[in-house]
Amino acid sequence: MKFRPFALNFFVFCKIPSAYLSGVRVKAVSKERVVVTVRHRWINQNPFKSMYWATQGMASELATGILLMQEIAASGEKISLLVTEQKGTFKKKAKGTVTFSADKTPALCEGLQKTIATGEGQQVVLHAEGVDESGAVVSVFEYQWSVKRKEQMF
Repeated sequence: MKFRPFALNFFVFCKIPSAYLSGVRVKAVSKERVVVTVRHRWINQNPFKSMYWATQGMASELATGILLMQEIAASGEKISLLVTEQKGTFKKKAKGTVTFSADKTPALCEGLQKTIATGEGQQVVLHAEGVDESGAVVSVFEYQWSVKRKEQMF
């Protein structure tokens, strides 16, 4: 897969249609940072007229997951991913367009290198922060990803 916004948005459309229908879109991808946006709309609102927490979770999880997917692709190894723990903190109502960004960390690289070297599963913790159009932080998510090298059959 090419790690460009258009290709990743097509991936979301095909593999995570609920995120696509909710308006989650990849806006920018680099080796160091991923930016995902979602606009508050009728389809992703809660009864309190702000963005539903699960929509924010989809956008933030996607941002952290793309960072891992890029590193795995660069390694050339077959590695499985699974979110094993998630924590979200909500600071204010999410309205308008919310931008989630996730940055590459040394722990990400170390965890992947260790699982490649040993074959043992590792835990990698990544963060994504959601900021509204005014620059205010609306939510912060933390994901614990389990990474493990897939066993070769032959």
